[in-house]
Amino acid sequence: MTSSGFPGCQSAPAVPAHMAKSMSLLWGAGSPPCWRVMITLEEKRLQGYKRKLLSFQKGEHKSQEVLEVNPRGQLPAFRHGDVVVNESTAACLYLENRFQSQGNRLIPDSPAEQALVFQRMMEGLTLTDRLNSVIYYDLLVPEEERHDSALKRSKETLSTELQLWEGYLQNVAAGSYLAGPFSLADVVVYPNVAFAFRFGLSAGRFPKLAKYYSLLKERPSIKASWPPQWMSSRQGYDVLKDL
Repeated sequence: MTSSGFPGCQSAPAVPAHMAKSMSLLWGAGSPPCWRVMITLEEKRLQGYKRKLLSFQKGEHKSQEVLEVNPRGQLPAFRHGDVVVNESTAACLYLENRFQSQGNRLIPDSPAEQALVFQRMMEGLTLTDRLNSVIYYDLLVPEEERHDSALKRSKETLSTELQLWEGYLQNVAAGSYLAGPFSLADVVVYPNVAFAFRFGLSAGRFPKLAKYYSLLKERPSIKASWPPQWMSSRQGYDVLKDL
């Protein structure tokens, strides 16, 4: 990656090592919110930060270590010196603004282009919620409150949401993604898309999303931060296969 892709915005060399060393990240593998922050750190050439992988299955995200940084008991838990930013999108915006001239620019200069980036970023959070409501239905809803009709509605809502993103990606191509060149919009949304395909989303029924997924899969920042447990097995579950 020699440039950000935005006109007039060139990549800068890596920041001094001490900058990254003053950062720490508590994270969980396969979590789209954690992945967003890690992609941003890679894009901004902030390798060398301290990071610790925690297990959701073991409940380590509720540990005292996490609660001291993030009282919500959620991951990621990110600290840069005395600054703590735990909401993943906020952390991505903080890193881009704090290290704007470092690494790859992830927000364009044009107000109109910025507006589209911010719009897709915020919509990406809705996509996260829609995915979670289906993928984690059994985890989120107590057994006595589960109903097939409720899950069916959630799946229909998710399907409608994914069709919306298919439309946004009608002209997807190398160098032309959710808001033009690679940006924070992609940082926020790509982990959701990868997550969906991991859980069985049909490439045949969602060809534009599949193309987007494949185009960015080899981007260095995404490859370097790819969830480690996904390396050993290509497919996760088939929860979304019927969408």
